[in-house]
Amino acid sequence: MQTGSSKDQAIGSQGFLTKLVEDIFEKVFVRSRDRESKVIEFKPPADLENILDLTLKEPTEDARLLDICHDVIKYSVHTGHPLFFNQLYGGMDQYTMGGAWLSDALNTSMFTYEVAPVFTVMEKYVVKKMIGLAGMEFGDGVFCPGGSIANMYGLNLARCKKYPEVKTDGMSRYASLCILTSEQAHFSIRKGAAFLGFGMKNVVLVKCDASGRMLPSDLENNINRLQAEGKEPVCVVATAGTTVLGAFDPLDKIADICCKYRIWMHVDAAWGGAVLLSKEHRILMSGIERADSFTWNPHKMMGALNQCSLFLTKHKDLLTESHSARAEYLFQQDKFYDVSYDTGDKSIQCGRKVDVLKLWVMWKSKGDNRLESAINNAMDCARYLSKIINSREGFRLLLQPEFTNICFWYVPLSMRNEEENDGWKRRLSQVAPAIKERMMLEGTMMVGYQPLGDYVNFFRVVLSNLDITEEDMELVVNNIERLGKDINPQ
Repeated sequence: MQTGSSKDQAIGSQGFLTKLVEDIFEKVFVRSRDRESKVIEFKPPADLENILDLTLKEPTEDARLLDICHDVIKYSVHTGHPLFFNQLYGGMDQYTMGGAWLSDALNTSMFTYEVAPVFTVMEKYVVKKMIGLAGMEFGDGVFCPGGSIANMYGLNLARCKKYPEVKTDGMSRYASLCILTSEQAHFSIRKGAAFLGFGMKNVVLVKCDASGRMLPSDLENNINRLQAEGKEPVCVVATAGTTVLGAFDPLDKIADICCKYRIWMHVDAAWGGAVLLSKEHRILMSGIERADSFTWNPHKMMGALNQCSLFLTKHKDLLTESHSARAEYLFQQDKFYDVSYDTGDKSIQCGRKVDVLKLWVMWKSKGDNRLESAINNAMDCARYLSKIINSREGFRLLLQPEFTNICFWYVPLSMRNEEENDGWKRRLSQVAPAIKERMMLEGTMMVGYQPLGDYVNFFRVVLSNLDITEEDMELVVNNIERLGKDINPQ
């Protein structure tokens, strides 16, 4: 006697996974190329809780579980869509997707060669490749769960290089240590300072120029002031591609100052590191070879699937010296193979996800030249979008972009030809949020907005999807104009 529905029987014992993979390919990967599809099917949180059937008690049949997975796909943000410009990542490359699926299926962890032989060898090779692109002859590195953690590695190595005893004795004798970074640096520097025991108050913010680049003169003035106050600057964090404006700090000049005062130089290149692959644009990171360490997120400008982040340093053994706990149950020194490949002790993690394969497969498929062309295309699209904005009535660039962050205002018809006083600026600050709401509810595009200093809310389009075209740039402007031309903020 047969039991269950014909649909259940068709799915079978391994049918759930087979069908789900088919659905992911059709509804996620293929859809990521379809400019006519929605970026998001927005629902308020309360509605989504009811739609998704989130209860976790009774067993669920495969057919019903697949229906729920369809809802997960339907109501998620499709970050691979060409009109997703909301964050510093996006796109959908089939090779990195394949690498991610394969590494998840193998379900290993990156602490020893014996459990991850392929991936420990592969990670060493990729780290060496990326350090070489930065112009460093020697070095070391580790994949991290995001750029914020990678930046924390930089802060800790700076401290351990100067005062290795902090690893065992703690910070009780080193309350004077401080960190300098730009006023437009990523918030992870302050979070890292709190997490590592420096304290947020010991992060000193250095002024920037009008383009968002750290001012070397203010950096040196702050170092001298702090030393006069009995403080000890232990690390300067420069940024190569700031989060909002996409600015690149002058690394060579900052390196001169760090060398003069013998201070560790870390570069947060989570966003901008990919320019090292472009002969035309790598000049933006001139001086990176002089840094002690840097962060690089291939899940941003290189197109690897999230998450894919690295901490890299020119100091070969310092990661291990700073973090090793020498657990004998994992890192025995009398193993029958080369134990230098047991790299887990240099990480702050024990279980560590395999992130290298999705990067390696993508890089192997494209090679340096195709990646370089894709990065150059994104830079070209940024210039093209800026050109459109400069020529289109109602649009105003905040500044000429240095990278692929294009920041601008849209002034609706109701606000043109008016005195641009404080009241006008207050009204302008309401325009971007109103357009964003319409955009989200319609689902056609996702673009972020924010204020910055004295600047009221403006749009920030970030180009990280390496498959974008100039036609997509025209869609950005057309969509914002269509959604916002009738807005009349009070």
